[in-house]
Amino acid sequence: MPAALTTADTVLTGARVRTLDPARPTAGAVAVKDGRIAAVGEERDVRDWRGAATEVIDLAGATLTPGLVDGHSHPVWGVEMATGTDLSDCRDLAGLRSALAASARALGPGEWLTAWGLDHNVFAGHAVHRDLIEDALDGAPAVIRLYDGHSALASGRALAAAGITGPRTFGQRASVVCDADGRPTGHLVEHAAMNLLMPVVPRPSAADRRARLLTLLSEMAAGGLTGAHVMDMENEDVPELLAGIEADSDLPVRLRLAPWCMPGIDAEGLDHLVALQRLAGRHWRVGGVKFFMDGTVEGGTAWLEHPDCHGQGTDAFWPDPAAYTHAVHHLARAGVRTATHAIGDAAVRHVLDTVELLGDDPAARYRHRVEHIETVPADQLGRFARLGVAASMQPTHTAYTRADHTDAWSLRVGEERAGRAWRCRDLRDAGAVLVLGSDWPIAHHDPRQVLATARLRRPAGEPGVAPVTPEQALTGLMALEGCTSHAALAAGEESEAGRIAPGFRADLTALAVDPVTAPGDELGAAPVRLTMTGGRVTHRGVS
Repeated sequence: MPAALTTADTVLTGARVRTLDPARPTAGAVAVKDGRIAAVGEERDVRDWRGAATEVIDLAGATLTPGLVDGHSHPVWGVEMATGTDLSDCRDLAGLRSALAASARALGPGEWLTAWGLDHNVFAGHAVHRDLIEDALDGAPAVIRLYDGHSALASGRALAAAGITGPRTFGQRASVVCDADGRPTGHLVEHAAMNLLMPVVPRPSAADRRARLLTLLSEMAAGGLTGAHVMDMENEDVPELLAGIEADSDLPVRLRLAPWCMPGIDAEGLDHLVALQRLAGRHWRVGGVKFFMDGTVEGGTAWLEHPDCHGQGTDAFWPDPAAYTHAVHHLARAGVRTATHAIGDAAVRHVLDTVELLGDDPAARYRHRVEHIETVPADQLGRFARLGVAASMQPTHTAYTRADHTDAWSLRVGEERAGRAWRCRDLRDAGAVLVLGSDWPIAHHDPRQVLATARLRRPAGEPGVAPVTPEQALTGLMALEGCTSHAALAAGEESEAGRIAPGFRADLTALAVDPVTAPGDELGAAPVRLTMTGGRVTHRGVS
């Protein structure tokens, strides 16, 4: 027995261990030293791993898996976006107006009303317009973020404060929606339009931002998360923020950041994104670049092969799609991984075409992934595996659609495209790497809900809700792989993450139930017995 194993820092015992390691699929105990897996074995091996300072943790029959990873999240940007009143429980206009009126009454003189999480379905087919909510605000300036993160509704006073009096022209697909008389409706679509409010909307202080981020990451760890693929770096002070936290303590969740690349970037800007890849800390690093090939279905900005039912959706986010292709190739040649937001079928096709144009170099091809993939035709499914492009999907987004296609998303895309919504199983069956995530704050960050919804195609604990395209349900093992081994593959970390094997990171999650075999509804609320990141316990539940 190697000496290192006799002095393990921590030994986890009393567990059913699902290693996801083909060489040893199951085990009964794990030894951890210096932030890595030192040994994987059975209960009889534990005494040989113990030293005077070893902590032995009895998991009391829990199932231990590789650490759960959120494959698409926005924790740093999200703590600012998810500010003010949470409107995610509003189901109709009356409920929205009531919630806004209550929030307005609680404001002090001159304070802004901020809110987030508003579902497009609340408007029940009405155009998103400030006239629907102005009288509930009692004159307060207000900005309300819709759930998709790509649109907002601003009140008249907010528009005036930002000097928004009519339509604007942007260098990317975005719009200040106006009525027939050129008067802004308050509906701001895509980031460039929403950013017009940034100079006037109150923002959290640096101290508040740091505190809220640490609270959020602790909540994520309590849900079983050990890592997150962060699909933004909203400004370049984020590495400084994370380094400051690590100067005093540890991050509860390992973060892999992908700064945005937007239309209009030049060669110098692309080289700057390459240089950012060197930035890293103990539990965070810049690893990749995020693109947008389109927006959202509900906002009319998804890039579709054929117009949506409102006659929209025929334009790419990059006004010149060839410029996007050039930017991806520039980064690929520099060894940088890319992730592209592509919701509509035309957007997905263009990303795959872009990767195919890289030629036959497997190293250049196997660095790319597509985010969301809300609707895609059958003839594109096999290209993911053939080109080595990972599919990144968010099962809990199905909560914004309905099986009967009466929701805003389905009514926009129409029956045929709604019938091929979120084709998780088809992509897996076609051989694609499929990483799963939440897209927090678009949906809740709880990975148990992600795992359960991937299997149920409806929210866990709501058996009365009809599943959305139920034929796309994943098996329990497929879902677990989406948050572990496939997440590692999508990030190029398969040699050190996503499995429980000697030498791999000691990123581990223990659930009271087996996430592969337990009923989905039970899994969605299963107690988290232990979360460990880099060998450090970040959450310890009650047995």
